[in-house]
Amino acid sequence: MKDLSKKITDPWESLKEFTAARIAMGRVGSSIPLKQSLEFKLAHAHARDAVYSVLDVDGLLESIKTFGLPRLKLHSQAENRHQYLQRPDYGRLLDDASVLLINESAYPCDICIIIADGLSATAINENAIPLLDALLPLLRYKLSPICLAEQARVGLSDHIAHGLQAQLCIMLIGERPGLSSADSIGAYLTYNPQPGLTDEMRNCVSNIRPEGLPFDQAAQKIFYLVQEAFRLQLSGVNLKDNSGLLDG
Repeated sequence: MKDLSKKITDPWESLKEFTAARIAMGRVGSSIPLKQSLEFKLAHAHARDAVYSVLDVDGLLESIKTFGLPRLKLHSQAENRHQYLQRPDYGRLLDDASVLLINESAYPCDICIIIADGLSATAINENAIPLLDALLPLLRYKLSPICLAEQARVGLSDHIAHGLQAQLCIMLIGERPGLSSADSIGAYLTYNPQPGLTDEMRNCVSNIRPEGLPFDQAAQKIFYLVQEAFRLQLSGVNLKDNSGLLDG
């Protein structure tokens, strides 16, 4: 007869130290345990809160001032969060006031950096400035004003950077929150940005946050891609991140 008093070891248990994914949760009958069920509901609430979070415009503009660069406050054609979520196309276009502001501020430059709320303003509020602290000292290029864009999708970067006459664009945007990462930044890099580009023309460094890709490592990856983009005069699927090969 089997000894049922012995604890059965879940073979997935040892993997929990490597991932925040929900593995080896156990079960109670046909359901997951109460503690894990409540944790799931809490994570789902955090993800919903992140999607509806609000960009700390004043705080970010004040923090950006310390970098000694001009700043532009921009807005997409999505007037509010409800419209932003229902009409993604509005988030890819600038409103009229922003178009005028860009036209007044444009000059030929190497790189345009855009900070955008995307689907998690929380990620930007908490992590954009530490990432810029690590990234900006590496960028020995002529920069446009740093742009802060509200209700923005990734495609908005093409209109902003093209209007500012930048050769390359780096957009730091709040990523769609998962159930274990409501504060993740994605860095999208586009060479020769212009309206009409599609996503295969961009490179992305994803999951930038303290519990994901650390700021210093993310900055190094972005810098590598920037250098390669200028060298090859392209970005997207034809630009590969071989920085790990160099480390080896």
